[in-house]
Amino acid sequence: MQPGDLIASDLGARPAQPTDLAAAWAILSEVMDPEVPVVSVVDLGIVRDLDWQAGHLHVVVTPTYSGCPATEVIESDIREALELAGFKAPQLERKLTPAWTTDWISASGRERLRAYGIAPPEGSSSKRSLLGESPQVLCPQCGSAHTEVLSEFGSTACKALYRCVDCREPFDYFKCI
Repeated sequence: MQPGDLIASDLGARPAQPTDLAAAWAILSEVMDPEVPVVSVVDLGIVRDLDWQAGHLHVVVTPTYSGCPATEVIESDIREALELAGFKAPQLERKLTPAWTTDWISASGRERLRAYGIAPPEGSSSKRSLLGESPQVLCPQCGSAHTEVLSEFGSTACKALYRCVDCREPFDYFKCI
């Protein structure tokens, strides 16, 4: 909730237009994640739903994890992009359940991660690692499957640091969660 929401929540309220939701999805597909600026909040699956409520666009957002330090920045970027596009006072709802999972990353988002030099999550968010199973992580530079873990934590908590045994390049791996 933003300052003034309770007082002026109906400011700019209007009936939904047939193209509003498609336009909003298109706008949000251009809002990039601040930690990985080549993948949008839509491709990451952070934007869960859009609908029209009480004359305003209603946006459901699920952060990648409840303690993500970028959550407020992402929500601010979403709000700003929508307002600049003419959506008055969009209503954002932070929804923590069900929890975000890497399964929600789109195919194009995974490809953009790879092209950026981050190995996208392999497999699904199953708990295989609890059973001692490690994912086969391909090097985003050369495509080799001969990779090794250097650290369980990479540039952010949701990534691990790997190195390719063949090309010797270090890279982040977006962990399955």
